[in-house]
Amino acid sequence: MSFIDKQYNRDRIAEMILESLNHSFNELQHQFEASKSHIGYFFLDNVLPMELAKKIYDNFPSKEEVYLKKSIREFKYVTAQMNKYHPLLEEVIYAFQDNRVVDVISKICGCIEVQPDDNLYAGGISMMGEGNYLNPHLDNSHDKDRNLWRALNLLYYVTPEWSLENGGNLELWPNGIGGDPLVIESKFNRLVVMSTHKRSWHSVNEVRIDSVRCCVSNYYFSKEPIDSQKGFHVTTFRARPGQYFKNKVLQIDSGLRMALRKVFKKGVKENPHVYKKNNR
Repeated sequence: MSFIDKQYNRDRIAEMILESLNHSFNELQHQFEASKSHIGYFFLDNVLPMELAKKIYDNFPSKEEVYLKKSIREFKYVTAQMNKYHPLLEEVIYAFQDNRVVDVISKICGCIEVQPDDNLYAGGISMMGEGNYLNPHLDNSHDKDRNLWRALNLLYYVTPEWSLENGGNLELWPNGIGGDPLVIESKFNRLVVMSTHKRSWHSVNEVRIDSVRCCVSNYYFSKEPIDSQKGFHVTTFRARPGQYFKNKVLQIDSGLRMALRKVFKKGVKENPHVYKKNNR
């Protein structure tokens, strides 16, 4: 049997995640309840044993092995094609999709009937190196087939000794882009769960050091929007406060992409950021 089979298959990893969530259940529920009037979120440290968290990081691919997304909107490295990489990465991603884990997180967040995404649409793994960033944005409102509403965003950070001063940290904008962001450090072995809806503006500030911040990403979806506000929207980007002209360009960009989606429901071309399990 392989090392994965013996110790770190997805069922065993899910049990570890479940233990950490249940141990801090009341505290996490309080975090989410206290923030849900704007952008509901919670974060949990020391989610997995340190040895395992470090092993996950050690088995991330290089930036050259994944897909570069670079535009006025964002600058980062991503992939959802998990069968091209070390099997531990796929195991930990799908551990967060275990029904027991989904059930506990949905209870913490007060959601009903959320479900994980086997296709990893916009999920998988992401990497951000020096100079990389993600502008303030709203996530696409739906899954890849526009059948379900995006409800929760799960971000599990695995870069050892990452500090706030390094940049590459999650920013939530509870009062909109005109306010000040709430910065959540991309701390090693930390899980952040946030709600996704029409007001959940978030971003990642620029990485300031010659190192790579690594993240395991999942989304949960539901049959109804988490904030009860219906209406499809594409991933919508804005500039940071004070960047007037860049903001205008991004507004036009989002408007054009939204207009296209009114004509082509699933987009002009297939979104490549999904897990095609027959591909290698």
